[in-house]
Amino acid sequence: MEVWFQDEARVGQRGTVSRIWAQKGTRPRLVQQQQFTAAYIFGAICPKNSKTAGLIMPKANTEGMQQHLDIISATVTPSKHALLTVDRAAWHLTTKLDMPTNITIMPLPPYSPELNPVEQIWQQLRRTDLSNRCFKNYDEIVSVCCQAWNAFAKCAEAVHSLCSRQWALLK
Repeated sequence: MEVWFQDEARVGQRGTVSRIWAQKGTRPRLVQQQQFTAAYIFGAICPKNSKTAGLIMPKANTEGMQQHLDIISATVTPSKHALLTVDRAAWHLTTKLDMPTNITIMPLPPYSPELNPVEQIWQQLRRTDLSNRCFKNYDEIVSVCCQAWNAFAKCAEAVHSLCSRQWALLK
């Protein structure tokens, strides 16, 4: 059995403004776009094995979730079964999904994002790679999302240390 966590994050032109270092006594100016073009990072992690599965989609919906489930299913260790922990978004729990045989979905209790460690990944990516940016177009948003997710996914230690939960470890 492998325990996986899944979530998605919106990244777009109406992005995040975060703190920056500046010389004392100065007030640095940051531009925040007012357009609405965005993409969604679908991310899943298995902290115990430091595995990740990511996908960038134009919308968060059933079609995107189905494609993400297929990627997760292919990433699960052969002969193992994945317990995929998700929030209660409609596209996570719809009967329209064609569930892979090696995945079982377990929804989190309502209003409990703190139980999903993928939320911390989004916080880290917004702090480091995705904030204080102006995007020219959708292609640039997708490119930056891919770079940010792939950089995170390459660092097995970050996946394990940031996302492990004692209550989720199987013996």
